Amino acid sequence: MIARPLLLPFFVASLVAAVCLPAADTQAALKAVEVPADAAAPEPARVEPPPRVVERNNPSDEFYDPSSPAFDRLQRAGEALDGLPRDRDGKIDWMTALRQGLIKPRQRLDGKDREPPLDLDVILRNTKQMPNVRFPHKAHTEWLDCTNCHPDPFEPKAGSTRIKMEDIFRGKFCGKCHDRVAFITHRNCYRCHSVNPDGTPALPPPVLPVHPASQTH
Repeated sequence: MIARPLLLPFFVASLVAAVCLPAADTQAALKAVEVPADAAAPEPARVEPPPRVVERNNPSDEFYDPSSPAFDRLQRAGEALDGLPRDRDGKIDWMTALRQGLIKPRQRLDGKDREPPLDLDVILRNTKQMPNVRFPHKAHTEWLDCTNCHPDPFEPKAGSTRIKMEDIFRGKFCGKCHDRVAFITHRNCYRCHSVNPDGTPALPPPVLPVHPASQTH
């Protein structure tokens, strides 16, 4: 039999108890020092880490998940957008930033080049009392692939998609990007409704209201 060094002190104690104690007490002493062969040390109690407290120093921080392990490494929006041109509403003017070479969007995730932008303007004429809408494909395909818009939400056929301003304001059609990332539509009507029925440019009003967010205090 292989000796177990850890049980040797208990074995000696048992012998001493057997010599010095009566039989009944000897059995009790032997039982008291028995150590089960398969006894295992109890697992330490799991201590849950305290909830993470993150100070939000900027309103843009609300778009970040503070529970993310990468929270402290993520670049904040204010830092990333610092120095980019702004439009009259105080929002980033992405097309101006692109034209000035301040940003260089990657065409594909794999780094390969794709087809060049489509330089095609489409005139939307069913605009009631408003000037017609000129949709510039080039300004959009410098950022997006055709499949971002066709066939959903726009069928690639003239007159097949009924577009209403109230739907755009609700985040449909053009509103999937505009009023969220691209310029605000309901304050920049002239940027889309830019062509008169006779084909001449529709000039914006001479005086345009300024959004309070763009004013400095």
